Amino acid sequence: MKRIVIYVHGKGGNADECRHYNTIFADSDVVGVDYSCQTPWDAKVELPALFDKLTDGYDGVVIVANSIGAYFTMCALSDKPVEHAYFVSPVVDMERLILDMCAWAGVTETDLAKRGTIDTNFGETLSMQYLAYVRANPYKWTIPTDVLYGGRDNLTELPTITSFCDKVGATLTVMPDGEHWFHTDEQMMFLDNWLTNRLKSLQQC
Repeated sequence: MKRIVIYVHGKGGNADECRHYNTIFADSDVVGVDYSCQTPWDAKVELPALFDKLTDGYDGVVIVANSIGAYFTMCALSDKPVEHAYFVSPVVDMERLILDMCAWAGVTETDLAKRGTIDTNFGETLSMQYLAYVRANPYKWTIPTDVLYGGRDNLTELPTITSFCDKVGATLTVMPDGEHWFHTDEQMMFLDNWLTNRLKSLQQC
């Protein structure tokens, strides 16, 4: 079987990060998605077209997605023929995250509705359009999925990620000292071991 592994990076990441996974998926072609979308409605236009182009000629497709890349994946690629997905620090409840960021910025939903967009001192722009869209367009994710979560994730709380995994039937692995951004040598080793062990587990099924 000719298989492709598609890597969908998170905010501030890039497609070249896919090279990290070449050794783990040695029997597959590993390709990073060089996307530009910053909203779920744009992701629904851009990502399916990129997916179709990248997967042409392949028999199987696996996705590895990070942070908001996982959220965009669930919004835009839920009906694509994907065998399995591996999510690292996924954003799974965007409404909750937006409301949390409003609280961090001392902004009420009424304030946001009146102003439309509000820039924060932590580098994010809050958007009422984004919040309204998220509420009106929940994703539906049924693809077999494994999730890696850092116990010190500052964007998603453990109960939120646990609820998501229970809802979609995903396995959950927690690195107690892991952060939202897996980047230290220890964290990357944990990530590699998690992914290798999940692949072995699937092969034994």
